[in-house]
Amino acid sequence: MSSNSPALTLTNIRENFRKTLEADNSVTRVLAIAEKKTGVDRERLAYGIIGFLAFYLIIGYGNDLVCNLIGFIYPAYASVKAIESRATDDDTKWLMYWVVYALFGILEVFSDQLLFWIPFYTLSKCLFLLWVMAPTKNGGTHVIYYRVIRPFVLANQDQIDKSIGQATNATTKFVTENLTKSD
Repeated sequence: MSSNSPALTLTNIRENFRKTLEADNSVTRVLAIAEKKTGVDRERLAYGIIGFLAFYLIIGYGNDLVCNLIGFIYPAYASVKAIESRATDDDTKWLMYWVVYALFGILEVFSDQLLFWIPFYTLSKCLFLLWVMAPTKNGGTHVIYYRVIRPFVLANQDQIDKSIGQATNATTKFVTENLTKSD
């Protein structure tokens, strides 16, 4: 950790959370309305919502769907915004997210029967997806992409390209020979 970066402490996290709650966006505007109507400050309301969501992710019906929506809706919206913007940094960020998300999805399919039995799996999965969404250099996208995916792909790129080419040729041959109309 560099000397200029603040230590990651609960106090810093809470202070950043408070600053986030003061930003002007649709979520904080809803919290401001709830704060006025209930007399409960928005920080406590946000903690209550987070607590309820965490509890629901542990025992709620359809909790896996809720978790998958959390991992999909905002990133999909941010990806559309990135595509429509002139900047390219945001495009790269969200492309990296979707590569990590796809890898996680594939791994999850193969290990689903084992993961299902892990206590708090859906909550853990949701926290993992939020970590992957985090827009920092310590966020999951950067860590997983640069430490796992990128090195693997770069080391095996020729073989991957060769295999994709062979699969493409075999598919083209099959379609041409079996699925096209003959005169």
